[in-house]
This record gives sequence, structure tokens and C-alpha cells, in this order.
Amino acid sequence: MPKSVDFSGRPFHFIGIGGIGMSAIAHILTERQLPVFGSDIKPSHITKRLEERGAHIFWQQDAINFDRWRSPDGAASAAATVDPAHLPQVVCSTAINESNAEYCAARDLGCEIFHRSDVLAALIAEHDSIAVAGTHGKTTTSSALGYTLMQAGLDPTIVIGGEVNAWGGNARAGQSVHLVAEADESDGSLVKFRAKIGIITNIELDHPDRYTGLEETIEVFKRFEQHTDRIVASIDCPTIRAHFQPDVSYSLDRSSGADYSVDDIQYSAAGTTAQIWERGECLGQLQLQLLGAHNLSNALAVIAVARMLGVEFTAIAAALAEFGGARRRFELRGTIDDIQLIDDYAHHPSEIAATLKAARLRASATTPARRVVAVFQPHRYSRTQAFFQEFAESLASADVIVLSDIYSAGEAPIAGVSGQDLADEVVRQTGRSGDVFYRAALQEITELLSQTLKMGDFVLFLGAGNLNQIIPDTIEAYRNHQVSSTDP
Repeated sequence: MPKSVDFSGRPFHFIGIGGIGMSAIAHILTERQLPVFGSDIKPSHITKRLEERGAHIFWQQDAINFDRWRSPDGAASAAATVDPAHLPQVVCSTAINESNAEYCAARDLGCEIFHRSDVLAALIAEHDSIAVAGTHGKTTTSSALGYTLMQAGLDPTIVIGGEVNAWGGNARAGQSVHLVAEADESDGSLVKFRAKIGIITNIELDHPDRYTGLEETIEVFKRFEQHTDRIVASIDCPTIRAHFQPDVSYSLDRSSGADYSVDDIQYSAAGTTAQIWERGECLGQLQLQLLGAHNLSNALAVIAVARMLGVEFTAIAAALAEFGGARRRFELRGTIDDIQLIDDYAHHPSEIAATLKAARLRASATTPARRVVAVFQPHRYSRTQAFFQEFAESLASADVIVLSDIYSAGEAPIAGVSGQDLADEVVRQTGRSGDVFYRAALQEITELLSQTLKMGDFVLFLGAGNLNQIIPDTIEAYRNHQVSSTDP
């Protein structure tokens, strides 16, 4: 029988507490006044927030972090000297392997060790939960749904994979029965969740490091469906349409027969408007700040679930009109000389294509139109190899394309798969050698941009790695270059 997570007062210790998924759960536990300990390599605004709420954080992942739990004589084994009921419950993510010194110490001490998803599954089981799954759009959909339920007075608990200004982070501890959480397929952990309502936004192969192909990905979502009381899904996705029968469907095609659909759609640089239909009845008009068809689809999922929970459409529309999105999702990070620098988490060809389409919508709103500059850091060698042609095709719509080396995320290099190889493929497909640049190091990208950006450019920093860290440096380097170029 699997171990159960104990929320009655026993302490928790998170190895890698500053991670986006780990910190969200740790935040909920601190809000429940449970003792929370953890470790990380360096401080961040996320760890600072946890410390302010009472978490004790060590700044190394080392066996000494468990000294407080050892017996007075310093024994490393818990078997004879330490009562297991007094030991912390240790939480790890997939990023922590069994050779980690802190993990080994916890195991030797006799601590119960849980994957992050086990603790989230226990929280989901405690609530009337909504689990948001899908290859793309999980963070935007779950944060928009959480915000909508919050504004409607349902006071939800929220656990997501991104930060939202509305509640100052990636988690919110509500007092009601409702919980909104992301259900992640990257490590297959979504099959552990038993939610009242599940959302599936779309299904594509995105993690070739784990799944052999789309069919294996579909099977994981099938298991998620089987464990969920009711499924809400987009039938605009051909994979969902072919393999799933959602209890509640949504679509951007009014003629699709979906339970929730739209017409009279207008996409503009200021946002999106559309008329919303619920099973043949017009609910009214929706206005979004978020750009593009993909975000209108995400909003339909929110509307469908909120209506299932009894929220009036007027309240839903008011909340969605106010919602500005999650951080790192088309997030404006700075402006200089009318150059706008946007941070976006897009790391799959479909996401890049959707993001660049939204960027073009905004860039074309001025006269003359702004240039769209795509700065892309490929994420994982396996993903870059699997979608090599598709990445090149999705980037081709930008006016200027800058590629960095691949962010490995711990993977070993693959021969013939590099940032330079991808840049060469973009040139081969587009014939635009003068508009495509490769720079191996992030500092080199900063230098390139400081010299090549023009007034009014719309610059997107795309990727799931650490590319966004150079945005402040790019602004400063551009400013210095402008000063030096005008000096007599």
C-alpha cells in the first residue's frame, strides 16, 4: 500500500525548495502553519517569500541539513535511535536523483520520501479540485481560472507552475473546498491525481526524453481522464477529437457542436473580443487583454469550468477582462527607445508559432510596423532533435532570428543537434542569412542585440531555460551602446 502524506503536524523538508513546482506546495503548507524546511543552492525572490512565511531554508544540499533530526549521539540510522514518526517527510522533484547527498541522508535516516506530485495529489484529494492538463496553456488556463474563481468569491487554493501578480506568486491558500492545480505530463505525474474536474487543453508530443511518441503521451492523458470525475476538453485539438469523449467540450468553431463556442471574434493589438455561446444560448461578449486564438481557447476552458461551479457569466467576463496573464507568458519586461522586450516561456514549435503570431498582431498595429525579433534558447537536446524542422519553421515568421546554444536541462549533447545547426536550418528554409544569427553564449547575445536592435523593435526572449536572465543586461548594454555611438 502506498505511503500517505501526513498533514496533521509532522514537518516537511523540500530538497530544492526554490523550484517553481516545489515552492508552490511549500507555500501552501506554510500557510497551513505546518513546519516547513528545505534546501536550495541560492536565494531568490521565491525563497525569500517562503522564509517570510516561516520556512527554514539551508543554502546547500548536504547531509548536515538533517543533523537536527539525528539522535543525540549523532547516529545516522533511524532504525534503533530515532522514532520515524518524529522525522520530517522529505519531498523531492524529478530533478533530484538518488546520488544527491541530502537525499541519501534522508533515506539513511529513515525518512519517508515523497515525490512533489505525491504531496500535490494529497492536496487535490482533500478538495473539490480542478486539475488543468495539456501540452500547452496549462499555466495560463489554471491561473486565469484561479483568478476568476477568486474574483467570484469562491476563495480557491491555487497551485500552478508560474507566478501571477494577482496573488503575488505561484500559489494561494484559500479557505474553500475548491483547489486549482496544474497536472503535469512531463514526468507522467498527472496520473496520480483524483480531481473532480479535469481540463485537457490540447495534446502533442513535447517530452521525447520520456515518451517514445504521441501514442504513449495519449495513454498518459487517458489515465488522467479515467481518474477524473468530469473532463472538459478542447475539440479543436485533433488528438482530443480522435481519442477522447469529454463530458464538456469547447471550441473556437461555432459550427463544431461544442458545449462552449464563440463567434464574432476580433483579434487586435489591444486584446481579443468574442461572443460566447453555451449550448446554443448566447451568454454575452467577452473581452480579453490576452492576445491570440490560443488564449481565447484557454478562456473558453475557464468559462466552461466556472459555469459548472455555478458562476454567472457576467462575473466570469469581468474577471477575465481584468486578468493580465502569468509571468513569463508574453510578459513585458522592459522598454527602451520604444523597443519592447517580452519574456515568454514558449519552448515547443506550436507555442513559438502562437507567440510570434500574437507578437505580429501587436507589432503590425503601428505605422510603420515594428520588426519582430525572436531570440530563442532551445530547451533540451532531445526536444530540439525531435522537432528540428518544426522549430525552424515556427521561427521563420520573425523578421530577425537569434539562436543561442541549447539549454541542456541535464541532458548529454547529441551529435548534429546544436544551436548552430538549428540556425543553419532556419537559413536553409528561409534563405535569409542576413537576418539569422547564432551566438553560443548569452553574453554574446546581449552584445549582438545592443548593436542590432532598432527603435520600435518588438523583441521576444523565447525558451524555458535561463535566457530571460539577460533581459536587464540587454537593456543596459543597448543604453551604453547608444551613448558611446553618440559621443563626439
